[in-house]
Amino acid sequence: MTHDLLTALRPLLTAEASAEAHATGTEPADLEQAVWLRLLERLAADGPPRDPQSWLRRAVRAEVRRTRRTTRCERPYDSDPADDVDRGPEHLALTAARHRALREAVHRLPGRCSRLLLALLSPEDLTYREIAGELGISQGSLGPERSRCLGCLRRLLTPEVAAREVRG
Repeated sequence: MTHDLLTALRPLLTAEASAEAHATGTEPADLEQAVWLRLLERLAADGPPRDPQSWLRRAVRAEVRRTRRTTRCERPYDSDPADDVDRGPEHLALTAARHRALREAVHRLPGRCSRLLLALLSPEDLTYREIAGELGISQGSLGPERSRCLGCLRRLLTPEVAAREVRG
């Protein structure tokens, strides 16, 4: 029954995500992925919704609102943090140490997170399509997977960063 429900909702979700995603600057595939995840969580917790089409439309709009809120909270850097022009040797040494620490932490990540983040950090500047092909996952799941992996990296680095700050 679950498979039938997912198959029946796929065209509606594709249409809804395509219609709503561009207004938020999101990729439709990322929006679809988030709604599929919500539906699977719902199915596991409460079973299928009584009116799946209405539930799906509401879920798409809720994800769009969540994306807008997140986007409003994000602020651009005042300057490009990767811009090392006119920096002294101390700054360059500290930047190199931070990059080494980041790469070491990325190598400690579980599962395919390490490979995904190394591909994103690659100097070759790979596209999402190239990274997805290299990892053998769908391009639409790359954004949510990246978010999950960055969360793991953040949790891994938080104790290290906090410990360094206390000393200084």
